[in-house]
Amino acid sequence: MNMQQQAPHQRKGSFWRTIVAVLWSFVGLRSRTAFQQDIAQLNPIHIIVVGIVLALLFVLGLLALVQWVVAQPISL
Repeated sequence: MNMQQQAPHQRKGSFWRTIVAVLWSFVGLRSRTAFQQDIAQLNPIHIIVVGIVLALLFVLGLLALVQWVVAQPISL
């Protein structure tokens, strides 16, 4: 059974590669060949979980930034 025919739960992609693929997807810059490799090698469940976690971290980071900016005293 080659990489193209493996069931999603049997794909062997590293956790780091999944994070990198999701981050590149957030930016929107991904080559077609790299995208095709990710589809063949990465587990879709892992991609969904990493995507949700990274999106949550992004939103929490934005909220923390806004709280920090609002809490700064205004000095002209």
